[in-house]
Amino acid sequence: MFRVSRALMVAVFVIGVAALTSQSGLAAAKAQAAHAAAKLDPTHITYTLPSHVKWTKLLDGAQSAVLVGDPSKPGWYIMLVKWMPHHFSQPHFHPNDRYVTVLSGTWWVSSSDKYDPDATVPMPAGSFVTDLAKQVHWDGAKDEPVILEIVGEGPGTMTLAKKP
Repeated sequence: MFRVSRALMVAVFVIGVAALTSQSGLAAAKAQAAHAAAKLDPTHITYTLPSHVKWTKLLDGAQSAVLVGDPSKPGWYIMLVKWMPHHFSQPHFHPNDRYVTVLSGTWWVSSSDKYDPDATVPMPAGSFVTDLAKQVHWDGAKDEPVILEIVGEGPGTMTLAKKP
């Protein structure tokens, strides 16, 4: 199985944390975009402003937005996932490692095969988590929405863990 380099993981983490810690955040992005859009050459750089991210509703009530690649096909992808309050996945695993940066909110995670939201561990905004390949875990949001950036190698499937 292909493993991502530590340098790539650190770069993804640093980009995510930089986005979180920007003091002017969205307001600065809007102001700069209005000014810089006319100056950016699309053969050199592409971008998506927050208001243009295409969110898709998932069956479980969460939302996702694919930024790069296609999670259903072989190859690397980057996506955003928005968890709604009081929503958790069931214990499951993925075929490949997945690298997750918490962009906003507090994400609650567990490495148990037993579903118990009271036994989860909080990951506040700025946290970096690796869901290791073929290892059972589950996660979700408690009292607030959570936005995650997930970097993975497709196809990004999920298999429910067998109940004991």
